[in-house]
Amino acid sequence: MKVGCVKEIKNNEFRVGLTPDNVKAYVQAGHDVLIETGAGIGSGFPDEEYREAGAQIISTAKEVWDSCEMMVKVKEPLEEEYGLFHEGLILYTYLHLAADREQMDALLAGKIKSVAYETLQEKDGSLPLLIPMSQIAGRLSIQEGAKYLEKKYGGRGVLLAGVPGTPKANVVILGGGTVGANACRIATGIGANVTIIDINLKRLEELDNRFGSSIQTLVSTDSNIERAVKDADLVIGSVLIPGGSTPKLFKEKYLKEMKEGAVFVDVAIDQGGCGESSRVTTHDDPVYVKDGVVHYCVGNMPGAVPRTSTIALTNATLRYGLQIAKAGLEEACRNSDVICSAVNTYDGKITCKNVADSFEDCTYTDIRELIG
Repeated sequence: MKVGCVKEIKNNEFRVGLTPDNVKAYVQAGHDVLIETGAGIGSGFPDEEYREAGAQIISTAKEVWDSCEMMVKVKEPLEEEYGLFHEGLILYTYLHLAADREQMDALLAGKIKSVAYETLQEKDGSLPLLIPMSQIAGRLSIQEGAKYLEKKYGGRGVLLAGVPGTPKANVVILGGGTVGANACRIATGIGANVTIIDINLKRLEELDNRFGSSIQTLVSTDSNIERAVKDADLVIGSVLIPGGSTPKLFKEKYLKEMKEGAVFVDVAIDQGGCGESSRVTTHDDPVYVKDGVVHYCVGNMPGAVPRTSTIALTNATLRYGLQIAKAGLEEACRNSDVICSAVNTYDGKITCKNVADSFEDCTYTDIRELIG
């Protein structure tokens, strides 16, 4: 199979879908790999390393799109790339369609076989292609939140850890999944007062056993969230429904009850966000202030640390990409329910139930019905 990889064009997105080591694995498996020149520069991988691994270096993105049978990316295609789609192309990347109707319609119209990292689910219920970026985003959320608590950015001017004789900052984390647990790890390591809120009692027990007396756990209810965020200096939104729209747990009415200069980091923004007051921002212009609360809602947070992010992501995506390239998407789906779970669109149909359920006028079709 001809496997392609182009330079990401999203604002300040420096990750790349394939590393030179990935290229070597695809080539050794008998596939041709086409890399757009400069695709890996932002992550520290020059063209020469790709060439030495066996890739063909192609001068334009259009030529890569036109020539490949499977495109491996990091972020969803942008409007400028829709015109490069060709029917039957396998697109293997993050999509987050529940928050992007325009992209979904373009994929359907182009009859793209889209395989979304964020919905690929293993038999144990884990999301192996989402986990590495969730780990990074969770850890980054505290780093970025701490920065925007600085007075020059409109924050309260509070140091998370405090110093002897001063109060520590209060950090509230909404959601105890991978993002929340990693945010909790960094926040407790810094020395902040941490409260983590989740709907799952078993998960709260696990977090309590892991972090002990350094955290407070609460069951997710409107009342508990409202009380917790009133006293918060930093709130992390880390709620996830795989492939689906994120519930709005952080209500707009809370803003006027919160401390002036508190910070809200909405890590779930690429799925629509878990805050009613959230809107997507970029690394160029990451924050805005609403009712005195600083909002950080960057849709590609891990893009800020592309070297770490690219290696972590491609460590996870390679295995499944090789399966698809070897057998073709249809046969790979027949052989694996795990691969089936990642297919979001196929032949003009929506094949992910959570994506279809996010829109009133959309219907779901099981991929197994379409491939026979």
